[in-house]
Amino acid sequence: MGLLRQLEFTFRRSTIHLRAGRDHVLESQACELLRALGADELARKIRVEWNPRLKTCAGRADYREKLISLNPELLNLDSINGHFGSEVDRTLRHELAHLLAQWRVGRRRIAPHGSEWRRACHDLGIADEARCHDLPFARETYVARYVYVCPNCKEKFPRARRIRRTIACLACCRAHNRGDFDQRFRLKLIK
Repeated sequence: MGLLRQLEFTFRRSTIHLRAGRDHVLESQACELLRALGADELARKIRVEWNPRLKTCAGRADYREKLISLNPELLNLDSINGHFGSEVDRTLRHELAHLLAQWRVGRRRIAPHGSEWRRACHDLGIADEARCHDLPFARETYVARYVYVCPNCKEKFPRARRIRRTIACLACCRAHNRGDFDQRFRLKLIK
């Protein structure tokens, strides 16, 4: 019994050590994947880290910083499922696809899970990747205290927080102004 406690403690210690900060092993894996696709410039700048502040999402990609942040709970899921590294690898590739898609198009804005992202997923070997994960992370729900409405299409937009900047209905802006902001479709607070 004492031996099992020692092994369990050792495993916990090593997992905790991996839970925060940069992960050079995953960085080198990401670099190899990017170099194989001809994205050498992006590969030189990429960083991968474990971020314990991520609670509900598996990972996050920040193109400006060339940073992929992963949820440390992925390590626990892999150890429970017995497939060590499978969820980590899939999430790394998912987030890497976001960076690769943006790098390929340059300064042009793209949809987070649009056609460019799907093409990058295919190139990274996860062609069947879904937009959202179905991992058992805690879900946070917020009460919508504010409701905004588009004056044109009457679509309602419930929000937990008040919108601090000027914002317009994207669907109406796309339909009537080639996607550019139009004051006519500015959202109005109704509740």
